[in-house]
Amino acid sequence: MPTARDINETKHWLRTARTLSEALPYMRRYAGATFVIKFGGNAMGDGKLAESFARDIVLLKQVGINPVVVHGGGPQIGRMLERLQITSEFVDGLRVTDAATVEVVEMVLAGSINKQIVSEINAVGGVAVGLSGKDGNLITAAKLERGGDRAGAAPDLGFVGYPKAVNPQILELFAKSNVIPVVAPIAIDEAGQTYNINADTAAGAIAAALNARRFYLLTDVAGVLDADGALIDDMPATRARALVAEGTATGGMIPKIETCLAAIEGAVEAAVIIDGRVPHALLLEVFTERGVGTLIYGG
Repeated sequence: MPTARDINETKHWLRTARTLSEALPYMRRYAGATFVIKFGGNAMGDGKLAESFARDIVLLKQVGINPVVVHGGGPQIGRMLERLQITSEFVDGLRVTDAATVEVVEMVLAGSINKQIVSEINAVGGVAVGLSGKDGNLITAAKLERGGDRAGAAPDLGFVGYPKAVNPQILELFAKSNVIPVVAPIAIDEAGQTYNINADTAAGAIAAALNARRFYLLTDVAGVLDADGALIDDMPATRARALVAEGTATGGMIPKIETCLAAIEGAVEAAVIIDGRVPHALLLEVFTERGVGTLIYGG
C-alpha cells in the first residue's frame, strides 16, 4: 500500500501542478504510451471516487498518455432488472443472459453508465466519447461455452460472449487526438447477435490488441495477497500462475489474475491490480516509486 508520504506528495503535486511543463518530468517515462483502464466496482457508484477517477484520466491525457477506459456495471444492471421484474441468476460469477436480459444489459452498459462516465470526464475538462464493442467493429464476439462437470452438462449462459477478435483501429485514431474513448463491453458476433462480455475480459483483450504499456484493473481489493495475507507489490507471471495453482489466490481474484496474464501474453508490458477505493489510485501508481496494488509482469 502507498505510504503516508506517497499520498501527501501526490496530493501536493495535484495542488501545485497547473501546466503541462510541470507535469512532464513526472510522466516522461510514459509519454506516448497507451494505458487501458478497467473501471468498476464500488468506485463507480461513489460520486467522489468517480470524480477523482475522471480527473486522473484527464490528467493522464493532458500529459501525453493515451488512456482507454473500459467499464463494467453489474450492480446497476441488477437494479434495473429488479425494477423491470426480470429474474436473473449467476453461474460461476457470470450472469445468465437471455434475450430479455441482454436488451437490459445493453441499455444500462452502453446507455446510462457509459454516458455517465463520459459526462464525468467532460465535466472536469476532458473530451470523452462513449463507444461499445459494436462501434467500428471494435470487438467481434463469440458465444461463451462452458464445459460440463461430473454432474453433467454445464448450464447454457445464453448471450454471454467473449472477445473473439479486437480491431484496434478506431482506438488508435483516438490516440492521435485529444479524445478519450470510454468502452462498454457489449459486442456482436459475425451473424449480428448481441453478447454481454465480462468487462475485465474485454479490457484485457483491448489492452493486448493495442500493445498497451499498462493494463490497470481497478477493483474492490488492495491487490493480490500472499499466503500470509500480505500485499504483493509486484511479481513475475510465473509467480502469479503459481499462486493460482497452489490455491493461495482464490475466488474472484483468480479470473483477474488470469485476465492480467492473458494481457501480458498478448504483448502488454505489465498489468496492475489496483484498489479503486483509494482516491487517485492511478496517480499513486504512476507518480510514486512503489506504486499501489500489485504489478504483474512477464517472466
